[in-house]
Parts: sequence; C-alpha cells; structure tokens
Amino acid sequence: MSDQIQQRLLNDYQRDFPLVPLPYARMASDLGISEQQVIDTLADLKEAGSVSRVGAVLRPGSVGAGTLAAMQVPLDQLQQVADIVNGHAYVNHNYQREHSLNMWFVVTAPDRATVTSVLQDIERQSGLKVLDLPMVRDYFIDLGFDLTGRDSRSTPCRASFHQAMLEARDHDLLQELEKGLALTSRPWKALAEAAGMTEPAVLDRLQYLQDQDIIRRLGVVVRHHELGFTANAMTVWQVTPGDVDVMGRKLGSLPYVRLCYQRRAHANWPYTLYAMIHGKDRDVVLQQIEDARHVCGLQDTPYETLFSVKRFKQTGGRYLAADTKPAVEAA
Repeated sequence: MSDQIQQRLLNDYQRDFPLVPLPYARMASDLGISEQQVIDTLADLKEAGSVSRVGAVLRPGSVGAGTLAAMQVPLDQLQQVADIVNGHAYVNHNYQREHSLNMWFVVTAPDRATVTSVLQDIERQSGLKVLDLPMVRDYFIDLGFDLTGRDSRSTPCRASFHQAMLEARDHDLLQELEKGLALTSRPWKALAEAAGMTEPAVLDRLQYLQDQDIIRRLGVVVRHHELGFTANAMTVWQVTPGDVDVMGRKLGSLPYVRLCYQRRAHANWPYTLYAMIHGKDRDVVLQQIEDARHVCGLQDTPYETLFSVKRFKQTGGRYLAADTKPAVEAA
C-alpha cells in the first residue's frame, strides 16, 4: 500500500468514522482502493503500532471516573515502580516527565471508588505517595493529530460543564466499543451482536452519543509517538479560580493545543490549568508555549513545562466493567 494511502487512513479518518453498515467499503470508495485493502492496511498499521484501535474517545466525565496521578520516584526505581503502575488494568497512560514529580499516569474506571482503590494499591506496593489530581472540567480534549503539517484541527474548543445522561443499553454498547471496532466487512453488525442490539439501533445510538458529545471522537485512534510526535509537553498554570474559565477557553482554542482542562489544585501542587502540546521539534513546542503565554495574557502567571521522557504504557481507557452497570445518570 502506498505511503499516501496509509497517511490518508491515519489522517482523514480519526473522526467522523462512517456510520453505515459497510464503513470500510465507504472508505475504500473514497480512497479508490478495495475494501479488503483498507482492512488489511489498518491491520498492518495496528500491528506496526501506529494505530491503537478503531473506536471511540469518550468525553471525560460522561462515563465512569478518572484522574491524573503523579509520583516522585527515585531514578533507580523508575522501572520497578512503572511495572507496579502498569500492572493495574485501569491505568491506561503512564509517562516519565522532566520534573521531580517524574511519573505521571492516568486511571480510568467505572467509578470513583475503583479509582481511589487503584491509587491506594499503588501507594501500598511502591511505598511512595501518589498525588491525585482529578479533572474539574475540560476545555478541549481531542487528541486527533493532523499529519499533513498544517497544524490545524476541525473540532472547536467547547467547555463541558454537564454530566451525560445515559440509558442502560449504552453500557453494553460502549463496553464493547472500548475493545475497538473489528477489522471486518460488517463491524457494526459484530458490535451489535456483542452488545445485544440490532445493527440499525447501534448506528442510531452511536450518532446520538456523538451528537450529545458523550463520544467526543469516533474513528482511527493513532499512537502519536510512533508517528513522530516525540516532543510532547504538559504545561501547568497556577491560574486563580476566577480566571480559570477565561484562560481555559483561550488556551483550548489555540490550534497546537491538543488537551486543555482544569484540575483540582493540591497543597503540594498549586496548578489548576493544564495544556498539552504534542510536537515533533522541542524548540517549536517551546516557542508555541511562549506564544500561548502572550496570546492568552499569561505572562505573569506561574507555570511549569514538563516534557515527556519515556512512555511506559499507552492503551485505551477502561471506563466500563462487565460486572458494573451504571444507573441512568453516568457519574
């Protein structure tokens, strides 16, 4: 398969995945190749690590619970502690960053009690304190990557302040979708059978969940490191509560910001506003951070920049569990 076709599969279908009975055939028609070539190429990209899965990215807070956690780990214990953290199925991201707080990981689970239990178990096994930094609200979370070099995006910055209202049937549907869409001719039919629904009902419901911003993005989920995005910086800003919404919307609107959200401050970590920039060149990312300071009026706001050093784990989130069904209102 040509590099151009591979890039289009990686770039053009990260969102708005076709909600039709034969989605890969629709993509094949757009690309001028066969359905089987689309399926085989996606399988090859998944095998190579460029693609994590074909599936959904859920809006934080719409289903289950989650948090960002940090630890200060002695350098000679990093791998040992990483193994402890990675051993928990509800940990989906774990990175070493340039800071005294050098291990940062994400926990997503069906409920807050499970998140707390995971953090407590990591503290018990490692003998180290875990900083728990739950999200308050998000201003922009997408993690779609423009691979054309234009540094553009099609999704707007829109702060989410409401919890989602889900139906009981959504649990089984989203639980199956967490595993990734099958690379077969009729993937929605396979998903419907696994969720105990009909194919038309699945397509209608997924459209609804996207319209309600419960599913933030549906499509090819790429792994940015394998695609050359290795200069990745998390910036944290000590913004006062009265200004955080205004600054969050400004930061989240910048084209090079992939994540922007407010998190609860901690006695040992006073930062409330977070922005993530994924880049291919460290100097370019640093210039973008400087640009953000001036554009958003943050020149006098205390901040820190934490570049990622090493990826210990990156998988899809697990907000749902087979033995835990949510009530009508999702936490």
